[in-house]
Amino acid sequence: MAAITDPIADMLTRIRNGLHARHARVDMPPSKLKLEIARILKDEGYIANFKVVEEEKKKVLRVALRYTPDGESVISSLSRISRPGRRVYVGRNEIPKVLGGMGVNILTTPRGVMTGKTARKAGLGGEVLCEVY
Repeated sequence: MAAITDPIADMLTRIRNGLHARHARVDMPPSKLKLEIARILKDEGYIANFKVVEEEKKKVLRVALRYTPDGESVISSLSRISRPGRRVYVGRNEIPKVLGGMGVNILTTPRGVMTGKTARKAGLGGEVLCEVY
């Protein structure tokens, strides 16, 4: 198995694929950054839940996907912004609004991983990891 060069893009792709296939949950290798991204997605209501479970002596990040009562996925778009080949950094005044404030972007800042809205309030800039709506 080849090493994953962009684990965050892999995480987002697994969630996207799981939603398209109407799965209840998706599994992936855990990391601190992925846990923080999952926490924000849960806080913002895009996923139902997440937890780290041990399966066959390996830790697995299990993300429970969320759908509307009529079976549509809550997430309509999940895209990576800053990639290993092209990092995207923004100052505190340049944090973009996603869908006019309807969506969420996730940033890594000096004070940890947070949403664009939280970073704007705290007066922090950082690297824009992804955006969700």
